[in-house]
Amino acid sequence: MVSDSACISDLPLEVLEHILVISDPIDVASTAQVCRLFRGLIYPVGDDHFWRALYLAQSFDDPRKAVTYLGNRRTDIKWREELQRIIRARTIVNDVTVCRPDERCQVLQTLLDMVMNIPPLPFPESEPTSLNVLWLQSLLQDGAFLDMESHSHEEEQLRARLHTWFGLTDRDALASKRVVSRAYVYSQRNYKSSNSFGPFMQDGSGVVDWVHMQKLAHVFASALVERDEDEGLGFEICSLSLTFCQAYIPPGLDLNRETDWAGVEGLWRISYCFMDHRELLIYNDLNLPEDEPLDQTIFEDGELQETFSAVDIFFRVINVEQDPDHPTRPKINYIGEMDGNFSIVGYVKLTPDDQIRWHFVAGNGDQPVWWGEAIVMGNIRSQYGVLGAWSTTMHDPQDPIGPFWMQCQHPIED
Repeated sequence: MVSDSACISDLPLEVLEHILVISDPIDVASTAQVCRLFRGLIYPVGDDHFWRALYLAQSFDDPRKAVTYLGNRRTDIKWREELQRIIRARTIVNDVTVCRPDERCQVLQTLLDMVMNIPPLPFPESEPTSLNVLWLQSLLQDGAFLDMESHSHEEEQLRARLHTWFGLTDRDALASKRVVSRAYVYSQRNYKSSNSFGPFMQDGSGVVDWVHMQKLAHVFASALVERDEDEGLGFEICSLSLTFCQAYIPPGLDLNRETDWAGVEGLWRISYCFMDHRELLIYNDLNLPEDEPLDQTIFEDGELQETFSAVDIFFRVINVEQDPDHPTRPKINYIGEMDGNFSIVGYVKLTPDDQIRWHFVAGNGDQPVWWGEAIVMGNIRSQYGVLGAWSTTMHDPQDPIGPFWMQCQHPIED
């Protein structure tokens, strides 16, 4: 016979802990306020056993199997702190009214950390398996949180980076949003010597400008989707999306000892798009003062079409140079050839803010014509590829510009 005074706290501690571990962390936090018994179970002093179990019970990747954005194994897992930050971020994305001004950047960084610290794939043909990616895609797909107004430069950059990594959202299909992105990408004003004619800050620091990167990603991914639809490919997932952000690191490969740590060598497909040159010149009216905005009407009638093309080029590493700021990630110098008469010369190195930068010049023989600046999308060596902007080596205000995307088709491993 069950006593009338029986309560849940009479259950064995092991059973209580199991019940808590399979509960939502929000409910766990509420339970901790019920009595000292539950608080002691949930917040034990000097023991992270419970929080490790609670974290691993969620639909997340096991951080013990994860690598960082640059391919290093994680060694500093703070189970309780990280789970609390994740659940707080989830709460705020679902109800932004509860967000305090001082935690806006932390929430964005937490969401980025979720996909910058995930298990690598062992083979280039491996299917994406990250639970963190699936969780974030479900959380952000409508695009509302990514479209929120930012209150500081730091927040703007974090939000743009998260959006760039995420890929196209439901809201990115709006014609008005595409007008803004095209107007940014095809404006010669955004390509100066101060930002190396690429997606970097205009202050000469070499730091990535994620607002620029997000516009490039939006324009190129939209063009990629249109091409697939026109060719009747019936795509299900745009190739330029978070799905493909997992690092590719073969078993036993130590990137800290690997010369080609960025996975440069192999067959790459370089895809690029551009608008009609006459329309580009009309839009970039050289008679207009720099402080007056360009007329975006050319992008608003819905008739402008970008030309999309692609070439396959084999890249080979020729040597590396030590980088004092990044001892385990030296500068990689590479060359590429196509049909024996078109060549590319470039390098891969880390930026001051630890992003993987690709630079190249290309042309026939000893006459380079084209210039490219790009940043790795997703984690190191991932199938997400490299996204950036191309221009000419002359950088004349009347020369063409546009976005490009490179994706490795067949990597070469020693």
